[in-house]
Amino acid sequence: MLMSANQYRTHSCGELTEKNLNEMVILSGWVDTIRDHGGVAFVDLRDQDGITQVVIHDDNLLKDVHRETVVCVRGKVVKRDEETINLKIPTGTLEVMVDSLEILGYSNPNLPFEIQNSTETREDVRLRYRFLDLRNPKVHDNILFRSKVVSFLRRKMEDLGFDEINTPILTCSSPEGARDYIIPSRKYEGKFYALPQAPQQFKQLLMVGGFNKYFQIAPCFRDEDARADRSPGEFYQLDFEMAFATQEDVFAVADEVLYDVFTTFSDKKVSPKPFVRIPYEEAMLKYGTDKPDLRNPLVITNLSDFFVDVDFMPFKNRPVRGIVVEDCAKMPKSFFENMLKYATSIGMKGLGYLTMLEGMQFKGPIAKFLTPEKQQELVDRLSLKKDDTLFFISDAKTVVDRLAGLIRTELAERKGIIDKDRFEFCYITDFPMYEKNEEGNIDFTHNPFSMPQGGLEALETMNPLDIKAYQYDIVCNGVELSSGAVRNHRPDIMVKAFEIAGYSKDEVEKRFGALYNAFQYGAPPHAGMAPGVDRMIMLLKDEESIREVIAFPMNASAQDLLLGAPGNVTEQQLREVHIKLR
Repeated sequence: MLMSANQYRTHSCGELTEKNLNEMVILSGWVDTIRDHGGVAFVDLRDQDGITQVVIHDDNLLKDVHRETVVCVRGKVVKRDEETINLKIPTGTLEVMVDSLEILGYSNPNLPFEIQNSTETREDVRLRYRFLDLRNPKVHDNILFRSKVVSFLRRKMEDLGFDEINTPILTCSSPEGARDYIIPSRKYEGKFYALPQAPQQFKQLLMVGGFNKYFQIAPCFRDEDARADRSPGEFYQLDFEMAFATQEDVFAVADEVLYDVFTTFSDKKVSPKPFVRIPYEEAMLKYGTDKPDLRNPLVITNLSDFFVDVDFMPFKNRPVRGIVVEDCAKMPKSFFENMLKYATSIGMKGLGYLTMLEGMQFKGPIAKFLTPEKQQELVDRLSLKKDDTLFFISDAKTVVDRLAGLIRTELAERKGIIDKDRFEFCYITDFPMYEKNEEGNIDFTHNPFSMPQGGLEALETMNPLDIKAYQYDIVCNGVELSSGAVRNHRPDIMVKAFEIAGYSKDEVEKRFGALYNAFQYGAPPHAGMAPGVDRMIMLLKDEESIREVIAFPMNASAQDLLLGAPGNVTEQQLREVHIKLR
């Protein structure tokens, strides 16, 4: 007699083994496929755990059953005939001879797409029918994988002595570098809440409150445009902060957590810890970006001083960068033509290059402008060898590094020298505290709550554009996973730092009153960072779009096509929050 604690299933569809032969079982799931052979039908029944083939001899049982119908079947486990064994699935040697079938959920026979091929469907259709898209095994696995990674991160942080503390979602507007999502107040006419761009102020207040090590899987909300590695609207980060901590203490935690999560959930080689540290200025010069992909072996060299005494007008009084590509002379002519097309597409006027030939001779239009002594200097300086090609990038100081970085990446991609089987981590450190904004005024480069290197003395005596902050990013394979900083915990430094950026003391007290007030009552030195969970999982799953690892993502235009957000609200709802549409 069959005994079951659950009326819908005794086993999952991926659970049966030959130990279950001749047992009576109950299975429930979605009808994946129906193969009707006239008098006998073979149905693949699918649930989260796998697929089991069930055999139905009574056509009446299949009345109103279509693909994606949810059914519950009862029957006996038997061995498949030799010619029908399917070794591609764990249950492929078994099948269930069905005695009864109950429809639990009817399905429209007109599916908007084939479940198995949903990832090849237009994204707007996928997102509108996301509940169907999530049944695709690959998509489904991504979301389950995410759950496992988040669970691992929680255990890891707890093992390192961190306490999980949740911070508010409804808060006030704060200058975090992006637009806020604002929410009108019903009780306080004309006033607004904001969704947190990050739990920045709250986690600092926790440190002032005497907590030692805080973390949470924090939701963050920013009204930003989408990118492949950025979801519009909301995202999640492993937010953590430590009291009585330095930059090195933060790096030690990040090394441990990120190395362990990437080695646990991927077979790719992971860069050894401690991860390499690269100052911001060095990163911009050598890689042309503060998000360098270290899998790319190409390095940019500053050649501005070399061309000071070279009579070549395009490089006169302009910064010049060079990139050496080994064995590039062996590439077809189309390689160089396509690189030139790419260079002009990103705003360059051209892409000069020299190739080293047999006998240490140069080939290229710039060669005639170099004396034999200058040619030899270039060979010695860059260790040039036969068949090496040296590409030149020269432009205005404000754009030359960015352009060189783009050329570096394109050269490596076209030559196929980026190792896709590695995760290469690095910290970018020593960010400038300030920059000039589009209006020409001094503004914070990144986080306004960072501690300046040199403290108050640096703020009072140095050119603001020369001041560096205890601020850092962690980058993996060219993707920024996190920014972080040693925080400014002294009110006198806080006032001076904001004063340089154009804020008066009154404005600081008004806009950041909680922090400013808290710092009057004994704030410990503290530091932290917040690696992005979505980006980690995107890298681990080797997905090109972050939306592939989020259960219910918005589209690139920040629309929820499934539920219809943003949407209209009633006049009554608007009245309650004192809003009138114009």
